[in-house]
Amino acid sequence: MSVSDHDYLKKVLLAPVYDVAVSSELVLMSRFSQELETEVYLKREDQQPVKSFKLRGAYNRLCTLTPEQAAAGVIAASAGNHAQGVAYGARMKGIQATIVMPETTPDIKIEAVRRFGGKHVNVVLHGTSFDQAAGHARQLSEAHGYTFVPPFDDPDVIAGQGTVARELLEQNPKLDVVFVAVGGGGLAAGIAVYLKQLRPEIKIVAVESEESACFAAARQAGEPVALPTVGIFADGVAVKIMGQETFRLCNRFVDEVMTVSNDEICAAIKDIFDDTRVIAEPAGALSVAAIRKYSKHNDLKGQKVAGILCGANINFHTLRYVSERCELGEQKEAVFAVKIPERPGAFKQFCDCLGGKAITEFNYRYANENEAHIFVGVKLKGGKPEFTELRESLTGQGYESFDLSDNELAKLHVRHMVGGRPPTLLNETVFAFEFPEYPGALLNFLNTLGERWNITLFHYRNHGAAEGLVLAGFDIPPQSREAFNQHLEALNYQCTDVTENPAYRFFLS
Repeated sequence: MSVSDHDYLKKVLLAPVYDVAVSSELVLMSRFSQELETEVYLKREDQQPVKSFKLRGAYNRLCTLTPEQAAAGVIAASAGNHAQGVAYGARMKGIQATIVMPETTPDIKIEAVRRFGGKHVNVVLHGTSFDQAAGHARQLSEAHGYTFVPPFDDPDVIAGQGTVARELLEQNPKLDVVFVAVGGGGLAAGIAVYLKQLRPEIKIVAVESEESACFAAARQAGEPVALPTVGIFADGVAVKIMGQETFRLCNRFVDEVMTVSNDEICAAIKDIFDDTRVIAEPAGALSVAAIRKYSKHNDLKGQKVAGILCGANINFHTLRYVSERCELGEQKEAVFAVKIPERPGAFKQFCDCLGGKAITEFNYRYANENEAHIFVGVKLKGGKPEFTELRESLTGQGYESFDLSDNELAKLHVRHMVGGRPPTLLNETVFAFEFPEYPGALLNFLNTLGERWNITLFHYRNHGAAEGLVLAGFDIPPQSREAFNQHLEALNYQCTDVTENPAYRFFLS
């Protein structure tokens, strides 16, 4: 039986989260507000003891345990902020907690869970994915009588997260629009069910990563549906299927849902840093990314807008990726490919055509006796219109160019590989893989695929996530493609055939 709206209101108002959580600040982003001509406020959930809002819901759920359940202990499956929230809450309540995490979880997150939980927490590493860890947690729960603490799809967890909305109204009762990130939907559901009962005129915009838009998919289907894959950059919202109860609430109370790209998230991390000197995790910056994007198509001038900085547990090594991509997200940089004639002076002549624009990146490669191919990055002051003008100018001067600013393969791999082509024609097929980050993953790959088929290309990137991103090419004669596909299936790594991607075709094929 579902919880009524009135009961949710009561649960939020009576939630004892302040035993462990703080009433986080709602700060004006003065620089960002001036740029958008809008009052933009940021709810600083990075100020919680575990650096995310997840502590609220986890602790509220722990407070509902019977004495028998508390004595038996609890269990949770998580590779991120939920694990830390349960660990911290369990220590404060004096309850034994088992946290099941994938073997691929970065050491920094495992140590954080152990530090927050102390002697009250036992960390179990199982499997190479969240699904495998969650399945094992369910088995342990049944075998030992542990109470399972879900990350989002639970009324008490939802009500705990809803205390964020309670503070919002106390801190600024005149808000016009609230932007909130959606993964499994616990935070959005809790905020929405509270705000819409007290201030129904406040517009609530749910924000998802383009790579894990499970709420948008659920709205279209009329019920939660599983995404075939999810992206790994914004790992805090990388959820394949949202909860039944969170969908029920979000579908009723959320006014609009929108998505943002990885580049837009990186730009938002920089926006938050510029105003607050706080480094948000990718999922934590979704709301600010949405505010910038939303303001381009909707009039927000003079309105009071809030975004939730829902977490700041970022892996330090992710920052190099953020730095590399943030200006693309702000449309202050563009990357493109150009063919130039292969003759003395042609390189200088092309640079002259750029009209003194600041060049952020330049990769040059001889293609054949008639032409060379270059990968160029330029700084923009006027955004896309300036880049359009530049491309039209180049076309008018006889240069063939291709915009790669939105080509993920180009930005992730090819820009680092503009080094040459195979000397002879090959039956080359190229795949983008997600490698689990654990010892033996590469060897498993080579044992499965690398002995029968010659590897023609290989490039690896990792941005601090539990999976690495690999571009790999194979010489696959047509008659053996079916056998190759069988080996791919046996490998069981997520992969996509990118042989027709224009960045690969232009620079590497």
